[in-house]
Amino acid sequence: MAYNSKKDEDATSMIVSVDRTTVFQEGIPISPRRCRILLTKIALLLFTGEKFPTNEATSLFFGISKLFQNKDESLRQMVYLVLKELAKEAEDVIMVTSSIMKDTSVKSDVIYKANAIRALTRVIDASTVQAIERLIKTAIVDKNPSVSSAALVSAYHLLPVAPDVVRRWQSETQEAAAATRSGGGFMGFGASGASALSPSSTYQNQYHAIALMFQMRKNDRMALVKMVQQYSAAGVVKSPAATMLLVRLAASLAEDQSLRKPMMQLIDGWLRHKSEMVNFEAAKALCAMRDVSDAEVVQAIHVLQLFLTSPRAVTKFAAIRILHDFASFKPDAVRTCNPDIELLISNSNRSIATLAVSTLLKTGNESSVDRLMKQIQSFMSEISDEFKVTIIDAVRTLCLKFPSKQAGMLQFLSSVLRDEGGFEMKRSVVEAIFDLIKFVPESKEDALGHLAEFIEDCEFTKLAVRVLHCLGTEGPKTYIYNRITLENAIVRAAAVTALAKFGVGQKDEELKRSVHVLLSRCMDDTDDEVRDRAALNLRLMDSDEDMGIRFIRNDSMFSLPVLEQQLVLYVTSSDKQNFSAPFDLSAIPIVTREQSLAEDRTKKLTTATPTLKAPSTGPKPDHRGGESAAQSAAAATQKYAEELAKVPELASYGAVLKSSPVVDLTESETEYVVSAIKHIFRSHIVLQFNVKNTLPATVLTDVSVVCTPEDAEEAGLEEDFIIPAPALKTDEPGVVYVSFRRVGGEKAYTAATFNNVLRFTSKEIDPSTGEPEEQGYEDEYAVEDLELGGADYVIPAYAGSFENVWDQAQGGEEAQETLVLEGVKSLADATETLIKQLSLQPLEGSDVVLSPTTHSLKLYGKTLTGGRVAVRVRLAFSAKSGATMKIEARAEEEGVAGLVVGGVA
Repeated sequence: MAYNSKKDEDATSMIVSVDRTTVFQEGIPISPRRCRILLTKIALLLFTGEKFPTNEATSLFFGISKLFQNKDESLRQMVYLVLKELAKEAEDVIMVTSSIMKDTSVKSDVIYKANAIRALTRVIDASTVQAIERLIKTAIVDKNPSVSSAALVSAYHLLPVAPDVVRRWQSETQEAAAATRSGGGFMGFGASGASALSPSSTYQNQYHAIALMFQMRKNDRMALVKMVQQYSAAGVVKSPAATMLLVRLAASLAEDQSLRKPMMQLIDGWLRHKSEMVNFEAAKALCAMRDVSDAEVVQAIHVLQLFLTSPRAVTKFAAIRILHDFASFKPDAVRTCNPDIELLISNSNRSIATLAVSTLLKTGNESSVDRLMKQIQSFMSEISDEFKVTIIDAVRTLCLKFPSKQAGMLQFLSSVLRDEGGFEMKRSVVEAIFDLIKFVPESKEDALGHLAEFIEDCEFTKLAVRVLHCLGTEGPKTYIYNRITLENAIVRAAAVTALAKFGVGQKDEELKRSVHVLLSRCMDDTDDEVRDRAALNLRLMDSDEDMGIRFIRNDSMFSLPVLEQQLVLYVTSSDKQNFSAPFDLSAIPIVTREQSLAEDRTKKLTTATPTLKAPSTGPKPDHRGGESAAQSAAAATQKYAEELAKVPELASYGAVLKSSPVVDLTESETEYVVSAIKHIFRSHIVLQFNVKNTLPATVLTDVSVVCTPEDAEEAGLEEDFIIPAPALKTDEPGVVYVSFRRVGGEKAYTAATFNNVLRFTSKEIDPSTGEPEEQGYEDEYAVEDLELGGADYVIPAYAGSFENVWDQAQGGEEAQETLVLEGVKSLADATETLIKQLSLQPLEGSDVVLSPTTHSLKLYGKTLTGGRVAVRVRLAFSAKSGATMKIEARAEEEGVAGLVVGGVA
């Protein structure tokens, strides 16, 4: 007996000890609290961008779906939240549809019903949408706003998946949008939940309903107009967020001139809405409207001016931010608010104070600059670098606008440069001083002195390199040698390059010899790049002078827009896989440093200086800028040169000298859409007609254009040939070429009007075979006339001084005319139109309009044979009489000046 007892005792000791209480607790269902914590961690990972692999996401998805057996409402909400996100990555998610469907059929007061509806639409696909159609339609009109909102948002996400099914829910969506009930839950929290609706979330389902209706009708303009008018009536829409959607929709519809007046009236009415959110949205929409007039925006400015005196900081900030952006385009309209804006300079909220100062700088006149600069100095040390950059950018713009005030502004910039600050702040100051050096010559000497002083103790290598490059370009004779001996390798290399620019092409032998000695010492530098640069520059200094100037002081560069376009064409061509032919850099036009600076100045003035060109209605302002007129013309010519080179009949014509922009000869909705491009060769003119057939089940064959000059003998043109398009199927474009010989040769500048008739044979397509019928009928289609004028014979070109080229052109042909421009709403519109019509390069920033009443436009270019053409246009504008102009043109070659002026007349 003792033996058996001992045996049982040993056996028990070999088994792991298990506690009975622990076993019992583990048999109980999992704790909802622990599950919610784990689900919260998973949700945090998903919302911060963490991606689970497909296998892990699938395992998690179906593991979490087992929690459906637990009845805890809070846990059920978390389950739906995580399942909705995991459904994007997991596989076979449709298998949980039945479990979710059970929760969508419960009573409306259950707090997780809305969550179930949102999750349901994430796990179904296009083939199963119809199975839940009745459920969603019922939920859209549910009395509980949280359920209604969930169904509307779900329909919004289903619209791209099953558009035909979702569009059948329009009547229910309209009912939800017109509902005036409020209360209940939102986002899953009902009357029995943890939170009641706040005022901001009241009628939230109206916001979702209007957003969904917009998506349903966005391709039907008249339906959108009807929707805006229907829901803009008083008392129909209770949700401020929904009203803001209507404001944005009305603003987009106002771009259509036929709808502008009624939409502007609606937006103007929303300025007096009881919600500040709607007031701000309406004012912002009006200020962002394309070509908005002073009369249209005056009420919005008045509302924003009232908000400037609000006791709430957020209201003042929103108002001054809108005025700050609008001041860049209509400073005169904002100037009435200046007394209230000046009071904000001393505001304790430095965000508001910074925007106030920047706005005053944009709207102020030359006499107020000094006073503003003193006010700015008083609080510059109290604001962060981010706000300092905003102020510096405004001062940078002011430097270009009022060059006579450069001394005070340069003193302000230099003081900021000496203050403590980060890289971005210092960089903005340096860039502002660079602009003064480039565009305000009288400030160059002092500005270079401040920059040289700055790099004596500059902690930012990038800025030191940029300053050294500027010093080397502009030509001071000091400050550089210390950079060669005291700085790091990157700065020493930049200093070597800057120093070499003094020695090349230098007639002062003493200076040249000193530079040679300094570069020779750099040959012993420890850094290989410094030694290589020194060796290269010494070799260039000792070699032919022209070669040295070409490599060291050459400021020319490729036209970047053309280079980018050609590189894109090269890498996307059909033979891109083997790249058998190398990229041809010789086809890229070269621009000088002066041209680049002129374009840079124009871009800075247009994007930051107050102008009369309003931004577009879209999310981004419609700023002009980018490439210059000369670069645009070169890009257009280069674009068509490759296409024309592939036409054998045009091979003997040589290179194309100029290609015009596309001219539409028909409306885009017509049966046959025709546009034209004029190509000017040395002895020929080729008209390219792009033709598109929009008729269904029809083929056009033997498509040609009968192009007849109204007075061929006077125009000096003889038709050579027509290259027809063989066949045009539906929506398939084709090209027709018509060639004329210039009887008088390359210097025969004559105007002409071409009468154009489209001729073709129309054939129906047999529906049984899909082939066109053998028999067709000949037909004609008249299109608009095409004008050939002075703008087709000139190319935009850059010159450093307009007065110089104007005087140089004296003695040649002159022409002038006084005209009234019709259909222009401002001097900015008139200027933009004239630049396009005349096809010349604006000089000295004259394409930027700074006054609402008078402006002088200075244009320059060259003929196709190199003769100079200068045009001066004096413009005056008034609301009653419109725009009046006097245009004067001078040209070295006979017949050009009159032709240029006649192109406008």
